[in-house]
Amino acid sequence: MKRFLYSITALLLILLNSIVLTGNAQVINTKITANPTVDAKRLQYIDDVINQYISKNWLTGCVTIIVKDNQVVQYKGYGVLDTDAKQPMQNDALFRIMSQTKAITSTAILMLYDQGKFYLDEPIADFIPAFKNPVVLDHFNKADTTYTTVPAKRDITFRDLLTHTSGIDYADIGTEEMKAIYTKAGVPSGLGYFNANLLEKMNVLAKLPLKNQPGEKFLYGLNTDLLGCLVEVISGTTLDAFMRKNIFEPLGMKDTYFNVPAEKSNRLAAVYTEDNDHHIIKWPHDFRHIDPDYPKMDKHYFSGGAGLTSTALDYAIFLQMIMNKGKYNGHQILAPRTAELMISPQLEPGLLGDDNFGLGFQITSQKTANKKPRHAGSFAWGGYYGTTYWADPQSHLICLLLTQHTPNSHGDIAVKFENLVYSSLK
Repeated sequence: MKRFLYSITALLLILLNSIVLTGNAQVINTKITANPTVDAKRLQYIDDVINQYISKNWLTGCVTIIVKDNQVVQYKGYGVLDTDAKQPMQNDALFRIMSQTKAITSTAILMLYDQGKFYLDEPIADFIPAFKNPVVLDHFNKADTTYTTVPAKRDITFRDLLTHTSGIDYADIGTEEMKAIYTKAGVPSGLGYFNANLLEKMNVLAKLPLKNQPGEKFLYGLNTDLLGCLVEVISGTTLDAFMRKNIFEPLGMKDTYFNVPAEKSNRLAAVYTEDNDHHIIKWPHDFRHIDPDYPKMDKHYFSGGAGLTSTALDYAIFLQMIMNKGKYNGHQILAPRTAELMISPQLEPGLLGDDNFGLGFQITSQKTANKKPRHAGSFAWGGYYGTTYWADPQSHLICLLLTQHTPNSHGDIAVKFENLVYSSLK
């Protein structure tokens, strides 16, 4: 009888304390309180492991957040924001989230899909004519970067861009031949390069060869920068303004920006890398063509693939909206079915290893779930500077680990964090 009463009490606590309802949409309760489905003692192992990495100088600092049943159960800053200033890392620190921008841009374009502006398998050339009749790389001459091409079998579609199957590669971090071709043509990666016109650069990209035929392979590339450009073309406004009005303000994401306001710049975490001996050093100015101060610049080139700066809580709010089938804080950001499509596998088996990809997120397969803690159907991605996240609908769980350190020879901290999160669940 006592066990039965405890179960009922625990259920009521979850319903009353862990879930706050606003306009019939679940919103995150940010007041950290005990959750009967989480073992608080086991959760403290996260502190031990992260502090060990910091004490060994394997990591300068990070922020973690864990949301269980719409309730924040852990939200902490570790180490320092900046090793020079010795400023402690607060949990509301601002991070360059790089490729975590992609899921937000994917949401923005799908909001226009919900308005009937296009259909998923429509050619993007209907909106940017330069992409009509693309060509595919055939032979590449490394000595002088010349190449030959063959015609593409079909045009690139919106679905191709959302799933990274268009054949478009990445500047700076892509394959060697495509990096050379993009560099020669002046196509930027979006990672810190902003002194240009987005549509002009995408029109240049349109005339360059694809790495492979549209739809045939998963190739991580400038697809989402192009989607951001399409948002601007279709909506008639900048990507920054569109996101601000239609995503950030309705969701209450108060700390997410392309251009960080001067009054908040003191919360921006410093960026680190490693020398040849794996010692942590500050990210050199313009290293890898990225000026680390880019969030503070007044930019007009808005990279939909990498340009945003945000906090752990803001991004958790965004992920909660997706788990809520597009609704949060009384606002239906996406149609429920569209939100479901975002986290539904879109690729043919094998194109992304054991896992799959939706319309903006990597999707955990059952095969992966059989080997690792997160459940099948979890959706995830990360960012170039060492940020990572996942959301697990089956466990009603959202988790982020944010650093500003790449490459990191001790990057296994993310794997250990995930293991510790699930080991704390009852």
